[in-house]
Amino acid sequence: MRHATDPDHVLAISTIVSRDPRVRRAVRTGMFWGLGHTLTVIGVGAAMLMGRLTVPPGAVLAMDLLVALMLVVLGAVGLRARPVTHAAEHAKLPAGARLLASPLRAFAVGIVHGLAGSAAVTLLALTTIGDRGRALAYLALFGVGTVAGMMLITLAIAVPLTFAAERMSQRMPLWIARASGALSIAAGLTFAVRSLLAP
Repeated sequence: MRHATDPDHVLAISTIVSRDPRVRRAVRTGMFWGLGHTLTVIGVGAAMLMGRLTVPPGAVLAMDLLVALMLVVLGAVGLRARPVTHAAEHAKLPAGARLLASPLRAFAVGIVHGLAGSAAVTLLALTTIGDRGRALAYLALFGVGTVAGMMLITLAIAVPLTFAAERMSQRMPLWIARASGALSIAAGLTFAVRSLLAP
């Protein structure tokens, strides 16, 4: 669950959720993000445990840079997007816009995040667990915690956004979405520079 609170994860998911902050859809978004992330970690981890895969040194850097690029792209989309707070508004969106706001987007982002940052450290930790069954249980519990953590994070983001839209100002979700987009771009660029300069 702590892994779910990594800054790059929170920024990515907040950029997606601010696009459509309805609580049920937001929690589903967090669930799909966590499932995508877990699919990658368990798949790669299982392959490593069976001795069929080794992670080359440059692979972690490449994945970190891919995550940085994804943060920049998500931020750019967030800057242009108009938040959807009602189902009727979502139904009026073009097909492409609905796809960007769908859980499939969160699933794809979760898959990419599954091999970057501290997830890579989690995979490296598998080498310290002698028993294969215990190592697989470790991966499974890590996945459950990540899914639960992301669902809680999306809930924490969606509730105040929905409240703000309904009780305070219809434009507040738009301002938050744009601020989240700008932060995502800045974080992606910072993440890329830090990854490239790391020893």
